[in-house]
Formats: sequence, structure tokens, C-alpha cells
Amino acid sequence: MDRLDAIRLFLRVVERGNFAAAAREAGIGQPAVSKQIAALEAHLCAQLLRRTSRSMTLSEAGQTFYEAALRLVADYDAAASLIGRGQFSPSGLVRVSTSPVFGRLYITPRLPEFFARYPDVAVELSASERMINLVEEGIDVGIRIGNFADSSLIALRLASTPIITVAAPAYLEARGVPASPTDLERHSCVIFALRGEPRAWEFKTAAGPLIHHPQGNFRTGDAEQVRAAVLAGLGLAQVPAWLFAPEIASGAVRVVLRDLEPGSFAISAVHTAGRRLPTRARVFVDFLANALRREKNLAFQ
Repeated sequence: MDRLDAIRLFLRVVERGNFAAAAREAGIGQPAVSKQIAALEAHLCAQLLRRTSRSMTLSEAGQTFYEAALRLVADYDAAASLIGRGQFSPSGLVRVSTSPVFGRLYITPRLPEFFARYPDVAVELSASERMINLVEEGIDVGIRIGNFADSSLIALRLASTPIITVAAPAYLEARGVPASPTDLERHSCVIFALRGEPRAWEFKTAAGPLIHHPQGNFRTGDAEQVRAAVLAGLGLAQVPAWLFAPEIASGAVRVVLRDLEPGSFAISAVHTAGRRLPTRARVFVDFLANALRREKNLAFQ
């Protein structure tokens, strides 16, 4: 293994948090990983990692080397991609996290176009409603929906999506169309409850923001099930517009209370602060941003 490979292995150990996970990902044995890190430390005449039977932490020298190594590897990969075939040709694996339904509707269907443009890039998509730790789970880019404040992350805004209130036509025909938020008291609502906490609905009125606490027989922490419940006629839901864009266009779902929409959610690509995005990840983010801009419906602003 050459020195650059050893540096890549060091980065993998730090980002995965232990030797065993790094060894599995690299497809080599754990003793080989330990040997390479020890050889790298000997070459640098510095201890990079403090090891105990239960934990592994970066030394002060290790933290400094880690930050420099990130830049070195990113610069090398960028330079290599420009040479190789004499053109811009990024390569390697991009690990992406997103919510399951956003991935199904807006990422996976666009991958054929992405792979045609970047045949040497592979994408590993991790789909979960929970807010995962990018470093702990080895994620290059997270696609986050909603406004958040996290100083450990850098957010690149891709688009924004209006927050709308929707229902199936059959439900509205049976229960009536609400004309104001107060009408919702007599309606059944599909409640989004992530980790058991029901999300309140907000409306913009002349008197200021109005908060409505939805009531209904069905609640879920899975946006895919919100879709299914609305389409089954279980009630109204307040959602980001992208969740029902195809059904709104076809008439399978109707938007109500349009004049009282509370605003928009940001759709962002996030990555860990202090880390330069690899070229392969940057081209993925740029591709997705352009794809969302081409959407010709109310889903994105």
C-alpha cells in the first residue's frame, strides 16, 4: 500500500470511528489497517491516534494531520479527474442521505441521467426519516428539508418548497372544503408525528401566524404514509408541496387554503463543516440542484 492509500485509510478510520469498520469498508483485515496506521505514524514521527481497549481519539497532531489530509486527498482527486481521460471525469462513491419519499420521487428517477453524465461515479443512497449524524454514518452529503441551525454543518440551498394543505377530492366532496383554519376543527387530519410528537400546522393570516393542532384518527412519522393516507381519503394534511406535486398536477389531490400558506421549507444539501466536498459529491449536488430547478410545477420555488 502506498502512502496516499495509507492516508486515505487513516481518514476512513477517523470517519468510521474504529479500525474494524474501516477494515470492512476497505475490504482488508483489521490487523492490516493497524499496521498501515502504525507505519504512517512512524513515517510522520507522531502519534495520530490514541487507542484504548474501548475507544479511539485523535491526538492533537492527529487532528492537524486529519484536516490537512482531507484537503490533500480532495485536491489530488480533483487533479486526477481533470487529467485521466483529458476531461472532467470525477469518479468514486458518493454516500447520500435523504428522506425515503424524497429519494423515491426526486433522486432515484434522475440517476440514469446522472450516471450517463458521470459514468465513473457511484451513488449509495441511505433513506431515513431520522436526522442522522453524517460523520458517524460516513455520509458525504445529506439532503435536508426544512430550516435548521447546526454549526457543525454547511448547507448549500438547492431549492425551496411551499407548505400547502391538501386532501383527496373524494374527502372534500364528503366533508366539505375548509374556507378558514377554524373550519379544520370539524375535519379529520392526517398527523405527521416524528418520534411521537405531532407537528402543529401554521397559517398566515391578517392578524399574524395562526397555529392549529390537528386532530384525526391517523398519525405517522413516515411521509410516505402521509401520502398514502391522503390518497386514501383519510383527511387533510399540511405538507411540503413536493410531496404531492404529481397528484396535484393530475387532479388526484387538491390544494385548499391557498391564501393562508405559511411560507416555504428550504431544501438543502449539507455536509460537515471543515471538510471539502470531494469532486464526485460536488457534481452530484450541482446535478440535483439543476434537476429541481427544471421542475415545472408548484413543488419548488
